Amino acid sequence: MKIKILALLFLSSICLSLNAQRKLTGGRVPNSGSSQFGNDSSRAKLSKGFKDLATIDMYKRINLRNDSIQVDTTLTITKDYEFNYLQRDRFGLLSFANIGQTYNRLTLNSVSQSTLPLFGARARHFNYYEEDDILYYYVPTPWTRLTYKTAFEQGQMLDAFFTVNLSKQFNFSLAYKALRSLGNYQNALTSSGNFRFTINYKSKNNRYNVKGHMVTQDLLNQENGGLKDEDIENFETGNEEFIDRSVFDPNFENAESVLEGRRFYLNQTYKIINKKDSLSTNKLSVINEISFEDKYFQFYQNGLPATAFFGDTFNNDINDKVSLENFKTTLGVSFKNNIVGDVMFAASYSDLNYGYGSIVIFPDEIITNRIKANFLGVEASYKKTSKKFNIEGKGSLNLSDEFVGSYLEGNIGLQLFEDVQLLGGININSRLPNFNYLLYQSDYINYNWNNYGDFNNVNTQQIKFSVNSEKYFNADFDVSNIDNYTYFNLQETIDQNRVIKPAQYSKPIQYFRLKLNKEIRLGNFALDNTVMYQNVISDDDVLNVPSFITRNTLYYSNDIFKKAMKLQTGITLNYFTEYNGNGYDPLLAEFYTQNETKIGGFPVLDFFVNAKIRQTRIFLKAEHFNSSFTGFNYFSAPNHPFRDFTIRFGLVWDFFL
Repeated sequence: MKIKILALLFLSSICLSLNAQRKLTGGRVPNSGSSQFGNDSSRAKLSKGFKDLATIDMYKRINLRNDSIQVDTTLTITKDYEFNYLQRDRFGLLSFANIGQTYNRLTLNSVSQSTLPLFGARARHFNYYEEDDILYYYVPTPWTRLTYKTAFEQGQMLDAFFTVNLSKQFNFSLAYKALRSLGNYQNALTSSGNFRFTINYKSKNNRYNVKGHMVTQDLLNQENGGLKDEDIENFETGNEEFIDRSVFDPNFENAESVLEGRRFYLNQTYKIINKKDSLSTNKLSVINEISFEDKYFQFYQNGLPATAFFGDTFNNDINDKVSLENFKTTLGVSFKNNIVGDVMFAASYSDLNYGYGSIVIFPDEIITNRIKANFLGVEASYKKTSKKFNIEGKGSLNLSDEFVGSYLEGNIGLQLFEDVQLLGGININSRLPNFNYLLYQSDYINYNWNNYGDFNNVNTQQIKFSVNSEKYFNADFDVSNIDNYTYFNLQETIDQNRVIKPAQYSKPIQYFRLKLNKEIRLGNFALDNTVMYQNVISDDDVLNVPSFITRNTLYYSNDIFKKAMKLQTGITLNYFTEYNGNGYDPLLAEFYTQNETKIGGFPVLDFFVNAKIRQTRIFLKAEHFNSSFTGFNYFSAPNHPFRDFTIRFGLVWDFFL
């Protein structure tokens, strides 16, 4: 109820903003040929404390590392890639049939800065805002952004965002992202809401700074288990009776899962010493970070289908619920000097409470219901930046016998030439597998295990190199070694019931990737190319990825109507080679390794027409328009078809008042 009230207040503020926009413009159209602001300035009254005329470069987004990112309202091919449900580039992710469902990973990023196990249901976390996903703001005038996109069958996505500086020192922002999409298949509805509230305050003497956020999220999916095995042929042959996808009878039609979470976060810095002169800069600060997150994942199923898809059960009605409470606070000091660099040391305290409401008793085993721990830790970081190079390192260590964990990361950057930058880094991480590998309970008998104390830490070492050059090309190369790789494994299939269990691979795995990107321009035409090659060296097929992933976009862009509108239109090809794609288990909300069914080898062609008029960007796309004439052998995971041809529309509308 509180979230609904806040959302209502937020929408009311947007209505007031729209009214203010009409009053301020007064019907006058700025010169569209100058800048993103028309005349590169805002005629609205500035927030208290701002003296200069507002320009687009004064609108800042700030991350937790205090890196400032200028607000960008341009229309580029990158904006087309990022205009989706996740609002980020999805290269390497394979979407399921309905918006709001999960994504199958085509590539693995083994780097991690976490020293703790993660909460399970990772397949449901793609649209879950973590601490690093939240940005903070600094704006001279109020800024509103509305992002809208159509969905599949009776639904749409809307992300409404508003931020304002009440003074030059204090900023707050409100945002709510909502989705509802029925989908084309039976029992595939998705409904989600992500509410975000942030504050950013800096005292007038520049000594005290605080950033904080509150996030509440609920992500609901109906689950159907995919197509039945006997219906795969009807899908792949393009049987006309099944072109209407709602005709398919999925494995079950009576299940739902929900991921809900709320988090409160505060980051404070107080400068004890703040000296700056012509020769040196010395800053000594006390830093404090407080975070509390409470989340749960629930799978419920009213009555069982004729054949239990997940095996035998304890009860006829399934109601599995697991929760995690995670509290962490950090206290440390930071020293900054223009010669030495930035040094930080901190101590941390963590308190974890993961588990279920009851225990499970088998004749030969008792599955406990809780994993609890509280322990101290230490953290450190170093950063040095100059005109030609920068060095950065950070690390963390848990002072615990039960939750042994550590990571160490180092990066170096070198500006070799004006347009050529070299980057290199190393990451070493050791931590326990995610919580649902360690302890899991379910009303389904096969889905009960306790590996806490039996599974070892997953140890990962990675070396990476990058070359960034707009003139030549961009390249990213990394090599990873993984010990004790932990995964969900398809052990066997009995009477169409798949037996999924967690497993830990005792042998080392070597995994390397090479990603190349280059845009070739000729007048108003451009060809943007991104290609990735990856290979896994292992004695057994426990980590499966396609060898090649490619995305190629041929497009045309130009200013038309006397530069009143920018037009962008073209075709994008997405393709990855055939491989044993991971299967999806909706009960766990996890992907599992399987070596029975191959997916991939199908092209996906999208035709798009995008436009920018003043501060509005419009997106129109015919997705997968080749689906009917290149074959119906497209799947996101075994038994889970990829999206059919559809036309979707959306826009991003910015208001700088």
